[in-house]
Amino acid sequence: MTERSLESSIARLLTAGTYVSVTLIAIGVVSLAIAGTSPLDSAPPFDPARLGADLAALKPAGFLWLGILGVIVTPAARVAAALVGYARSGERPMLVVSALILIVIALGVLSGTSAS
Repeated sequence: MTERSLESSIARLLTAGTYVSVTLIAIGVVSLAIAGTSPLDSAPPFDPARLGADLAALKPAGFLWLGILGVIVTPAARVAAALVGYARSGERPMLVVSALILIVIALGVLSGTSAS
């Protein structure tokens, strides 16, 4: 994979992730407003076990939380895509840097979830 095609693939990933995430958040906010709840009220609780059921039931909280998760995951997916691209092209230094960045992201997520 050439550097240019890797950058193009990563740009498409970031663009798609951003658009999908923002669309999901917008659906959640509009759904809350239609239901008579202000999006500025306290946030609906986040329960990963209920996310699928909330989406299947078309509950606004499901769309909001999936969109927020998308905003969080998109940059990590960008780093993972770069790691795969560097691995395929044999760019070891950049592969190591990408792996280290993913480790830092994972440690941040683990420390953030264990604190709550």
